[in-house]
Amino acid sequence: MVEEFFRAMDIREIARRAKVSTATVSRTINGVPTVDPQLAKRVWKVVNELGYYPNKQARALVSGRSRIFGLIVSEITNPFFPEIVQSFEDLAVQHNYEILLTSTVYDPKRMELSVRRMIERRVDGVAILTFGMEDSLIEDLRFRNVPLVFVDVGPRMPGVSNIRVNYQEGIREAVQHLAAFRHARIAFVSGPVTLRSALARKAAFEQSMQEIGLNVAPELIIEGDHTMKGGMRALLELLSVRQRPTGVLCSNDMTAIGLMREAFDYGIRVPEDLSVVGFDDIRLAQFMIPPLTTVQMSQTELASLAFKALLNHVESDSSSLNHTESVLHTTLVVRKSTGLAPSSVVAEKSIRSRRLVSKTAKLSETSSG
Repeated sequence: MVEEFFRAMDIREIARRAKVSTATVSRTINGVPTVDPQLAKRVWKVVNELGYYPNKQARALVSGRSRIFGLIVSEITNPFFPEIVQSFEDLAVQHNYEILLTSTVYDPKRMELSVRRMIERRVDGVAILTFGMEDSLIEDLRFRNVPLVFVDVGPRMPGVSNIRVNYQEGIREAVQHLAAFRHARIAFVSGPVTLRSALARKAAFEQSMQEIGLNVAPELIIEGDHTMKGGMRALLELLSVRQRPTGVLCSNDMTAIGLMREAFDYGIRVPEDLSVVGFDDIRLAQFMIPPLTTVQMSQTELASLAFKALLNHVESDSSSLNHTESVLHTTLVVRKSTGLAPSSVVAEKSIRSRRLVSKTAKLSETSSG
């Protein structure tokens, strides 16, 4: 019985039942357009009857293509990345590709392991959407002539595509939006300064402030880590500043969400006492209370640009792989976390009053328990 089952899965059995040659079966399964439509129809009918699944690894050895694209992201737990993965995979399915997904969690060893897995699986191309990648690992993939796509950091060389994010557009809109609400002391919570994308967002903020004549106070530039806990710590640092900000722009939405959560515990109302702007526009942003004003960087468009760049490299008729550049635009999405700047004296008294009420309530709960 088992022997008969495996025989049924053999390409020769398909040819016998369809009354065609094994070569015709092979060309049909591999999508060769010159196969007679009537013969192809007979082959696919038998394939479906037998439940035959071609050995893709064997086909890859023959054709030299695995029809697998590698996708490397920073951390799958960050809500920014799952939508990228979903969009990238949707495109892969449409074009009969699979994806090999790995996350690095900003760990150099995991980055190295990710690259090794890609090489072992003979992927046709790799999209590195990590916002931080070791240069030495770039060489490992480029040396093997694997088409690559990067965000912001792609070197100008054949076979490498770069997606440049225009951070300046959206951040300029955010700064001007806060200034229009009469905010003069605006803080910025950056990402880790080891990431080029974080430095680019910080530089965009500083330039946007200078363009409209606002001072960038050094004590209002806080280094975060793109996590909610980092946003909570950032608020505590801003509370220790003698002249506090009335508005804050965060390098990503997770930071902004953490900052808003800590503000709630300290009796600081958003946006009445403090206006908050995020960056990314993850889906959770619109469900915050209040909904988060943020700079949108479309995950769907980013995934689309990356996939199309790889597809162009792989399916190009040209024997030489050219370097390509594309631009991802950013724009401000205004919601309810930003508003008119409060009077500093009135705001300070109001915050102190609410904080006293909050502490009294916590003490009451502790004593009654």
